[in-house]
Formats: sequence, C-alpha cells, structure tokens
Amino acid sequence: MRTKEPFGLWGLLVVAAARSDRRNAEQIAAVADSIARLSHSVEPEVLTHGEIAKIRYGVGGARGEASNAFPHVIEFGLPTLRNRRAEGYSEEVSRLDALLSIMSRLDDTCVLYPGGLEALNAVKSGAQAVLMAGGYATARGRKELGELDRELIARNLSPGGSADLLAATIFLDAVERRLSEVHKDRSEWEGRDGAA
Repeated sequence: MRTKEPFGLWGLLVVAAARSDRRNAEQIAAVADSIARLSHSVEPEVLTHGEIAKIRYGVGGARGEASNAFPHVIEFGLPTLRNRRAEGYSEEVSRLDALLSIMSRLDDTCVLYPGGLEALNAVKSGAQAVLMAGGYATARGRKELGELDRELIARNLSPGGSADLLAATIFLDAVERRLSEVHKDRSEWEGRDGAA
C-alpha cells in the first residue's frame, strides 16, 4: 500500500478503521501507523514535492504523519474540533478552528516546497494569530483570517497538508460518533458572505 498523499493517507485511515475493533480515533491512528510502517519497508520512495521538501528541510511530511499515528490530527485537530463544538459553536466554526490549529503547528510540505521556511513560519504565525484572536467565531478572528488569506493568495501558497489532516480529523470524528455521512454545516455563519 502506497502512502502517497492524499489518497495514501485516506487509504491508510479507511483500512485502519475497518480493521479496528473499536471506534476510537487514537486506536485507528495507531493501526494506520503500523500499516504505514509496513508499507515503507517494502516500497520504493516516490519523489513527490512533499518528499523533496522532507529531504530539503528535514520534516516528516505525509509519510511521517502516517507513520507516527497522525499526531497533528490526534493532538490538535480533534481536540480543537471537539472543544469548539462543546462550547456551542457551529460545525463550520469548529472545523475552521481545527484547521487553523493544525496549520499553526504542522510543517506543511505543501507550503515548504514552494515557499521555504519563511513562508511556513508566516503561515504558522498567521494561523496562530487567528486562534489567539478568539478563532473564526469572533470579529477579530475573522479579520486575522482575512489577513492570512490575503497573504496566502499573494504568495500563491496553499496549506494542502493541513487541509488533508483536517479531512482526516473530520473522518475520524465521524467514525467515533458512528456517523454514516458527514454533512455540510448549515448555520447562521453561511449567510455572512452571501454563500448558499
């Protein structure tokens, strides 16, 4: 099984969820870790942009995330998603803040490859600024997010690794909650920018 992003991450998590007797995110991530370690020993490396960034900057990348039991999902994405939900925020707010929590800590190879360490530090500090301002639910947090968005666009950067880990966060959360589908949140937040 190849652990090439993003399908490899999804494949690992789906297989791990199917093999696990419990519906626990940490246990599923641990099973995915053991599968990822097996696949690394028998398959040749694929030189993707992520692999080049790993070599150039000494970071783990998608393979490192998978073979370490998805630490950014387990330690940052899921706790933020659960905490925001428990505080009464909408799914949209909870998910955006989970994404920002991941972005503020992940050495995202999708940012590193095109932008280098300076760009990565800008993304991390921008995401942290949104969270420190109270997250997406606050006016100040939305202002900070707008500034981060403009900076990402100006630099032509997309934190795709963080987005993949947000998807993994939502998947593992859905498995734990025994949901058969994940629906888009239809909240009062949708109407703010005219989105339907």
